[in-house]
Amino acid sequence: MDDAGKPGNLEAAPRVVAEAGWTPVEPLRIEGGRGSFVSGDPEGDTLRVAYFQRQGDGHLVGRAWFGLGTQGPPGHAHGGSTAAVLDEAMGAAAWQAGHAVVAVNLDVDLMRMLPLGTDTRFDAWVERVDGRKVYCRARLFGADDPAGEKGDFARASGLFLTLSEERFHALLDHVARAMGTTPQGLREEMHRRGWKG
Repeated sequence: MDDAGKPGNLEAAPRVVAEAGWTPVEPLRIEGGRGSFVSGDPEGDTLRVAYFQRQGDGHLVGRAWFGLGTQGPPGHAHGGSTAAVLDEAMGAAAWQAGHAVVAVNLDVDLMRMLPLGTDTRFDAWVERVDGRKVYCRARLFGADDPAGEKGDFARASGLFLTLSEERFHALLDHVARAMGTTPQGLREEMHRRGWKG
């Protein structure tokens, strides 16, 4: 359903096309190559997420489509699915900026109900860095409403903490083994995908 109570497009997710000034980005796969439960099934019927980097400001932007598997209140996406998309987008924005981080605090404001079948856009960025603390923000809005005239569906802020060198190397070792590669090979792949760390 949309804001007027009409059903959204639940039969098929809209085709994701890069907008002018968007460069496709494949987020770093630190979960061992299985794929994230948020963006790991880009052809599925539950949740489809695609990432891009916007030229100019370098923000991580993208599209998310919420299918039947995200349902919370009848006809609408569960707030947890919305929060998960914004969490992953903020974390990916931090990693793309070269900060090897994990989330330690998330604050999500659900501004209005998100009808199932809605094609949305999101914008995520690193707001500031203070030592090991990386502060990020994100917003989710209708793909047909980039100026936000209808209002955002959700906004989020997050505090992420940079991993110590010891924890980061242990993480890389674990992920490399799960992916059947070496830590050096994994680092090279990360840099090839745009990681600046």
